[in-house]
Amino acid sequence: MDLLALADFNLVARHGGFGKAARATGRPKATLSRRVAELESDLALRLFERGARNLKLTEEGRALFERTAALLSELDETAAAIASGGQKPKGRLRISAPLHFSQTAMGRIAAGFALQYPEVRLEVTSEDRPVDMIEEGYDLVIRVNPDPDESLVGRAFLRDRLVVVASPDLPRPTGGRAAPGVARGASEAQTWQVKTSGGRAAIKIEPVLTLSTLITIRDAVRAGVGAGRLPISLVSHDLADGTLVNWGEIDAPEVTLWTLYPSRRLLSARVSAFLDFLKQAFPNGTADELAAYIGR
Repeated sequence: MDLLALADFNLVARHGGFGKAARATGRPKATLSRRVAELESDLALRLFERGARNLKLTEEGRALFERTAALLSELDETAAAIASGGQKPKGRLRISAPLHFSQTAMGRIAAGFALQYPEVRLEVTSEDRPVDMIEEGYDLVIRVNPDPDESLVGRAFLRDRLVVVASPDLPRPTGGRAAPGVARGASEAQTWQVKTSGGRAAIKIEPVLTLSTLITIRDAVRAGVGAGRLPISLVSHDLADGTLVNWGEIDAPEVTLWTLYPSRRLLSARVSAFLDFLKQAFPNGTADELAAYIGR
């Protein structure tokens, strides 16, 4: 495959037309059109649907663009790094991160990274939904307990655990009675299985509030309305101060945060730099480190 023709195809696809690509880059429109036509001929595929006014990627063209745009960008970065004598992180770095981690820690992480690497344009999107890294153009995603994916490489960088906490003024239920609780979403289980120093136990919950974020749940629990199921990193200061009490640790696997990136891509200097920055922020990856990072 002609890499120059492939680069011109990506240029046209990214700008949405031959004319727009030509104006943006100063390249002759006729040259771009000829290169793309040659690529289509070599592949025996139509990459664009050419209308009277609009240019639209075909299904095959979209697939080629999604799979080659990042690779061409990395080739350019590698060539530039070799020419300059080093792998200095620069360029755009797009990250998708979970809402809770973004609300509690990502602001400080992003600011510190930006100060250390001013030539990297960091863009962080906060979302809990699964994302298609290639199609949506992300360089790195952070996810909680992700499902195995052979197309992605993953590194666990933080571990947390869930505990049931409540105000000291809220009596712990006995005799099978239910305690008022703050649920996360309508599907929250109404019996929480916990581990305590005395063994395993079940805590029945009667939801009095349903909230969607862990921070709002913590704030409601602090106000004394009911018990909540929360990461210990989010409430460790409250537990140490005695403003909340621990009713037990949720009997479930640890909550683990992972960084994920496509296995078939070269690891760019900016992604490597961000992974190293996370390692410096959380050298042991413990809940205590995250609690200290979050603060009060």
